[in-house]
Amino acid sequence: MKPLLPVILAGGSGTRLWPLSRKHYAKQYLQLDGAHTMLQNTLSRLDNLPHLPPMLICNEDSRFLAAEQVRQLGVSASILLEPAGRNTAPALAMGALEAQATADDPVLLVMPADHKIHDNAAFCEAVKAGSALAEGGDLVTFGIPPTHAEIGYGYIRATVPKGGALEVEAFVEKPDAATATDYLASGAYYWNSGVFMFRASSYLAALRQHRPDILRACEAAFKGRSADLDFLRFDKDAFLACPAESIDYAVMEKAKNLLMLPLDAGWSDIGSWAALWEASAKDSAQNCEIGDVVSLEGRGNYINAQSRLVAAVGCENMVIVETKDAVFVAPKAGVAHMEALVARLKADSRPEVAFHRDVYRPWGSYDKVDEGARYLVKRITVKPGGKLSVQKHFHRAEHWVVVRGTAKVTKGEEVLELSENQSIYLPLGVVHALENNGETPLELIEVQTGDYLAEDDILRLEDRYGRT
Repeated sequence: MKPLLPVILAGGSGTRLWPLSRKHYAKQYLQLDGAHTMLQNTLSRLDNLPHLPPMLICNEDSRFLAAEQVRQLGVSASILLEPAGRNTAPALAMGALEAQATADDPVLLVMPADHKIHDNAAFCEAVKAGSALAEGGDLVTFGIPPTHAEIGYGYIRATVPKGGALEVEAFVEKPDAATATDYLASGAYYWNSGVFMFRASSYLAALRQHRPDILRACEAAFKGRSADLDFLRFDKDAFLACPAESIDYAVMEKAKNLLMLPLDAGWSDIGSWAALWEASAKDSAQNCEIGDVVSLEGRGNYINAQSRLVAAVGCENMVIVETKDAVFVAPKAGVAHMEALVARLKADSRPEVAFHRDVYRPWGSYDKVDEGARYLVKRITVKPGGKLSVQKHFHRAEHWVVVRGTAKVTKGEEVLELSENQSIYLPLGVVHALENNGETPLELIEVQTGDYLAEDDILRLEDRYGRT
């Protein structure tokens, strides 16, 4: 088996797991299944397969978060940035074009970054079987044998054996309950996993045949590519001209050389709180409890406490999720209304839809501890080697107090070193910067005062991360 090129799709900004998942901190970056994030678990799934350094495709806003999680795992990966969301068909076109430019037409193993697979050995065996088919030019997908009449997944109909796999007869949209029951009874239908294998050239040839408009736009965007630090960017205007389409609609539903391999490996797309409860470890009362939870006389609940005590009495089949800035409560059967809830929050311009109180930056993170009229308090963490941009503000002054580590501070023409319990005042308009040259995280409290305290009151004069 030749080394595969894993292509991991991490561009989604789903909110079906709100309030944990937000627009700027999507499901793939969350720790939902053990000590690692969903993205990190996806990367680790490759350990027992011969493969080239993975290719990660994500959006602009999450690029530094993705890069940090890859770094924490200690693996090497290239990161491609989508100028805008255009669904999976264009994203994979950019990946296939890059694969052809940098490798010898490898077999691509396409995986969403936010799925759970319980049996990694079974997954690897299925991938090895699929590799042989993809080497010969076939497009390969993986179907999940259904365990119940699920209405939240798309289905694949496949019954005719061919070359150790099954010919794909049709892709089917999410069914109603009665239809899903018929699918389950027939034995002819599988859940659509969203995992694919094909040569880069095979996918581009299929696009050329079935959606040449997508391929033309992607080729133009790829022609204008450029490196930016550890990221690969594409021509934005050309990519914006590309139609938005999924790989299913653009290629898979039209291709004739499409085969399916059954994948019985404990798969879940963790697409809802109910699905996460199903996939999580539970106690004897079928409760999944995470964090500081005290629950009495409860059964069948998913309770996740992120920052404080959550106490529940007599709850059954409920989802209770607490974060620093939001609490979500619903019966498990009611999580189907999550889309409507998030739409309501968006309509009300609630920032909690897009951001957590913890905000991540390439140099570290900050937590908005408190705010009021003319003041804002943050707890800032700067990772070793991290540096905030050289900047100034037009509407606010800042006061920094170091609580852990050592800070290198630039204040106008001065460069100072502050240790624990030391502080500095930065008047409005003064040019300043903060850097951690130590080997441990730097933590400090920042108190902002002024008549306007929004994040856009920053004039960056110099930035090692290329931000404007």
